[in-house]
Amino acid sequence: MLIRNPKDFWPGIIYMAFGIGALIIARDYKIGTALKMGPAYFPAIVSSLLVLVGIISVARSFIKEGSPVGRFTLKGLLVVISSTVLFGFMLRGAGLIIALPVFVVSSFYASRWFSWRHSIVLAVGLTVFCGLVFLKGLGVPIPVLGSWFGR
Repeated sequence: MLIRNPKDFWPGIIYMAFGIGALIIARDYKIGTALKMGPAYFPAIVSSLLVLVGIISVARSFIKEGSPVGRFTLKGLLVVISSTVLFGFMLRGAGLIIALPVFVVSSFYASRWFSWRHSIVLAVGLTVFCGLVFLKGLGVPIPVLGSWFGR
């Protein structure tokens, strides 16, 4: 078989598919310039980078020897998808400070190396980081505490 590293090949294909899909979706929006960015500028840059990473990953899969893809686990897939959906439903009602730690801890549960201590430390760190970047730095209008808490 030509593919020497399936762990690089298949993620590379997925990266390229998502990147190309996002580029197709963003093609109808105005791109603007670096100084005056339009709504498609950031998605186009990120999508292009995703396609580039995918191309590098696929190319690497033909060059570098690697191990086969591991066993598929339905539990992990369902836990991560349900955690993401739960985050989406909770964000407005509970706010970022509740929804993000719940998302991180519940997603971390999909790992075979799950530990409460590590998942809580990661959840706190990511919540502080996202709060600083998205709320303070970028001014994204995400509620810190949502309507469920009287806000």
